[in-house]
Amino acid sequence: MGMLAWVMMGLALWHFSIWFPDHYWGGIVGAFVGAIAGAVLSGLIISGFDIPGRSATHLSTTLEAIPGALLGMGLVYLEGLRRERAGEAGAIGLR
Repeated sequence: MGMLAWVMMGLALWHFSIWFPDHYWGGIVGAFVGAIAGAVLSGLIISGFDIPGRSATHLSTTLEAIPGALLGMGLVYLEGLRRERAGEAGAIGLR
């Protein structure tokens, strides 16, 4: 159940990515993957690589996923910006 809570928190935070310019590496799907992967990884790290079961899942379990989801989307966003800028620099050099 803990894994489900982490994935759902990552999914919830991913919905806010529409308010930012689409510079994500892979677009909106890249932001989705970054949010889910970051949320699960963060939840695992904070919980000591132990997935809480049904009786051990609390509200705080979902909060463990927030830093990872934000960091995951942030990294995907920065990678997308870097690739866009590198593509523009290469396109200018060809002219």
